[in-house]
Amino acid sequence: MKSELNRNYSGVAEFILLGFRTPPRLQVLLFSVFLIIYMVILAGNVSMVIVIKMDSRLHTPMYFFLRNLSCLDVCYSTVIAPKTLANFLTNEKKISYNSCAAQFFFFALFVTTEGFLLAVMAFDRFSAICSPLLYPVNMSQKVCVRLVSGSYICGGINSMIQTGFTFSLRFCQENRLDHFFCDVPALIKISCSETFVNEVVLFILSALIIVTTTTVILVSYAYILSTVLKIPSTGGRRKTFSTCGSHIAVVSLFYGTVFFMYTQPGAIASPEKSKIIAVFYTLIIPMLNPLIYSLRNRDVKDAMKRMLCGK
Repeated sequence: MKSELNRNYSGVAEFILLGFRTPPRLQVLLFSVFLIIYMVILAGNVSMVIVIKMDSRLHTPMYFFLRNLSCLDVCYSTVIAPKTLANFLTNEKKISYNSCAAQFFFFALFVTTEGFLLAVMAFDRFSAICSPLLYPVNMSQKVCVRLVSGSYICGGINSMIQTGFTFSLRFCQENRLDHFFCDVPALIKISCSETFVNEVVLFILSALIIVTTTTVILVSYAYILSTVLKIPSTGGRRKTFSTCGSHIAVVSLFYGTVFFMYTQPGAIASPEKSKIIAVFYTLIIPMLNPLIYSLRNRDVKDAMKRMLCGK
């Protein structure tokens, strides 16, 4: 069937994002919900960036990474949310071929970078707790900048490979994407090319990134747990676990959804399930991250109070 379509290939200039299969009367409700979520993402993450930037007490490696995490959350949710919100209010849910490629490229860039940054943050906690005397050297400003830059480089490499492979596919008469943004599983599904290689590349790259970063995180926290259990003071153990608890919560949410989405065959076969998972990691997690870090972090709460009080 695909070989026959390949002979009749004429190309597509735009895609139609089908989005969520809901009655028209619910579109306005979904628009309101998504708008509130997006506004909370912007308010929460921008506030984190401003607080960390303004308070000199937060000019440490941990908060340098947290500030970059907030920037990434704003970036990749902004790649998705505005177009999704616009599509709720219009019957023509179109996106041009080039805009679709650009949306996917930047989304893959920022999401992959966040995965590596979470691994860097775990390594930072490992250095601070397990090697406190060497921490200023191991996590100097130059090292921190290099680690963040390396995360962006890894994200860029993955994004270029994924975008190149995905948009080298042929798209024939079918241009309706059963999704609310341009993502690999939905694009593969409507392609009239042979997609086996693309599916293998998607699986290998996703698995490689997830395995590499989660290994760093798990090994870091194994050493942290071993070190914390040796602390004689119950208060000291509680304080250390509290510091790491926020990061563990964010990592669990992020990797759980991404793993299910990009390394499970069912993600391609079940569009509706994919959309729900995609909403979680494109919008819900960026909304929760600043709340998790601010509510569980006394330093951030104190910095916010000082800034609001003008001190």
